[in-house]
Amino acid sequence: MKTSWRSASLVASAAAVLALTTACGQEGGTPSTGSQNVGATAAAGDYTVGGIGTGTASGTSAPEAGQGAAAQASTAGELNVSTNAELGSVLTDSAGLTLYRFDEDTAEPPKSNCNGDCATAWPPVPADDAEAGSGVDAAQLGEVTRADGTKQLTIGGWPAYRYAKDTKAGDVAGQGVGGKWYALAPDGKKAKNVAADLPGLSTRKDAKLGEIVIDKNGHTVYRFMKDTQWPMSTKCTGDCLDKWPVVAPVDANDTKGIDLQGSTPNRGYVVFDRPDGIKQQSIDCVPIYTFAGDKKPGDTNGQGVGGTWYAVAPDGKPVGAPEQ
Repeated sequence: MKTSWRSASLVASAAAVLALTTACGQEGGTPSTGSQNVGATAAAGDYTVGGIGTGTASGTSAPEAGQGAAAQASTAGELNVSTNAELGSVLTDSAGLTLYRFDEDTAEPPKSNCNGDCATAWPPVPADDAEAGSGVDAAQLGEVTRADGTKQLTIGGWPAYRYAKDTKAGDVAGQGVGGKWYALAPDGKKAKNVAADLPGLSTRKDAKLGEIVIDKNGHTVYRFMKDTQWPMSTKCTGDCLDKWPVVAPVDANDTKGIDLQGSTPNRGYVVFDRPDGIKQQSIDCVPIYTFAGDKKPGDTNGQGVGGTWYAVAPDGKPVGAPEQ
């Protein structure tokens, strides 16, 4: 199946990265990390996180017996397009259940990285009886062979899933879960309103917290009070990253409302080379994260978790944190 997809990558020269990270006090690319801290238990309500790197969804909670219509659905049938007030055009199966895609999968070539417990929480959509209904281009439909040998439906090359916690037609409870799961548009892209298209990093006015930073998906951005600015280092490693995914590097030209200078003129907005090899965006030399417990744009469930996690102001300062 042919798909036309373009990917963009951020490229920075080693010399430039070294100069910027040194400005934030990162010495030799190996800052001290100290002990790991995952933070206190997330705010009330469970959530599902796709596994980092493996797609096995470490920490994913499998649905209880009988929970979710998606868990019982075994066929796709005629695919249709429904309209969601927030997401625009969303692809659904014959029962009206929303179909999703996983950021850790690939479309070229198609490959599913959701197995084991992940596939229990996110049942793969079988390819055998799927057909294009009204508004669906049959050319976008395909299939991929999973690790267990079964055939999974693909849309625009992306493996399709249901969410076990969607209980009825029209539910979109899986949208944005873990910052990795998104409803499918009819062409295989992530479903979202054109009007809601956001820069890589921007700000929004929160009724309780004031002006805070959000990522390209509208999710709240946080900082960890146990991280250090001078020198720049992180205490969130290993399992901590399952709950608090790093914000990947965002080009300065792909931001709106962010203070790109911070307290270090022209040097506060830099990429942090973490000791685990992951590149992480910082604001005013402070590493930034999202929270897996924020299920949809506008959520701030990570605010104040463990007394160490706080939303980020445009200048990188923690919003609502006690004075140090």
